[in-house]
Amino acid sequence: MTVFRCQDNCAERGYMYAGLEFGAECYCGHKIQAANVSESECNMECKGEKSNLCGGANRLSIYRLELSQESARRYGSAIFKGCFRRPENISVALPIGAVIQNMSVDKCVDMCTEKEFSLAVLSGDKCYCGFPTTLFTLHEPEEEELCLHRCAGEDFESCGNDEYFVVYQTQVQDNRCMDRRFLPTRTKQLTALASFPGAGNTWARHLIELATGYYTGSYYFDGSLYNKGFKGERDHWRSGRTICIKTHESGKKEIEAFDSSILMIRNPYKALMAEFNRKYGGHIGFASQAHWKGKEWPEFVKNYAPWWASHTLDWLRYGKRVHVVHFEELKTDLFSQLKSMVLFLGLEVSEDRLLCVVGQKDGNFKRSGLRKLEYDPYTQEMRATIDGLIRTVDATLKWRNLSGVPDEYRPR
Repeated sequence: MTVFRCQDNCAERGYMYAGLEFGAECYCGHKIQAANVSESECNMECKGEKSNLCGGANRLSIYRLELSQESARRYGSAIFKGCFRRPENISVALPIGAVIQNMSVDKCVDMCTEKEFSLAVLSGDKCYCGFPTTLFTLHEPEEEELCLHRCAGEDFESCGNDEYFVVYQTQVQDNRCMDRRFLPTRTKQLTALASFPGAGNTWARHLIELATGYYTGSYYFDGSLYNKGFKGERDHWRSGRTICIKTHESGKKEIEAFDSSILMIRNPYKALMAEFNRKYGGHIGFASQAHWKGKEWPEFVKNYAPWWASHTLDWLRYGKRVHVVHFEELKTDLFSQLKSMVLFLGLEVSEDRLLCVVGQKDGNFKRSGLRKLEYDPYTQEMRATIDGLIRTVDATLKWRNLSGVPDEYRPR
């Protein structure tokens, strides 16, 4: 046991607090119902980390977790989706409903989970269950104050009211977008899903497969991805059986082999760290502190940072028909960004299917929301170089009448 290991486990389960006791025990929760005592009573060293304290005898060292925004809005296994206005045709939008005595978030989530629905919707003492549909899209959240109404069976949570509903996503998988297959007829038009490594290509493939119902392919072969369900991974990239083909290539010859491309661009500071983690820790793992603080990281940045820029510039220069997607915009506006990608691929859009994708968006390809480094790995010299590369890419995008890089990482 270490402090970080306990925090990470609680964060992955969506809890607000992590507590350590007896040097080796970890507890997670949403609220603290205990009195403060002297810190000197938390005097037992962590079994896996002698330099830190992990509580004491019947004493907990408690940490408030600094989670990603999305992780912080969980209630145990359920994900808080927000406050929403009552749908007009509620019996169709939310087909299952029941009055629950001493209503609580847990009771409604448990009921909808048992009935195998992905949404648990609280309205005072009523609990409704359903799936996101065009009748109840969850696209227009209201101010959370409108949903304030204390749960009868819970002091700390709101259960909504007759007009404004509190919505949670359960652990139930929405199967409306889980079917995938190869293209019914082999296509002669090859579309690349091109990105610099670490820019979210695997995640984008997951989204595209769910949104279209067709497997994606790869310029390479990765057995671990095949085992995770990417069945197009084994096909030769020219097979014509997949809807698009993952590639990190950036040479003129390789780019011109494709008839069109979706070009994924991500903040290089994040992309470089993600690829470094992948290189030394696998698709959802992490590089060790020794790798970050050793010679590997500076050497990696020196070699890979220029490639981040040249990759985008080459695809813009040699690509025949290029649809640019910014990773950051895909995260914040998934529905419309994914809809434009489906249309670019020449397919009809099923909005119910896209709403299903939004609920399954992470798949198994997201690292924990907790920050893994307690320091900035980039030196001033590295930042000066990377900022210059960002400006070059930004200017080239605008010169081609495309939106420049997102504001969040454009140098000031």
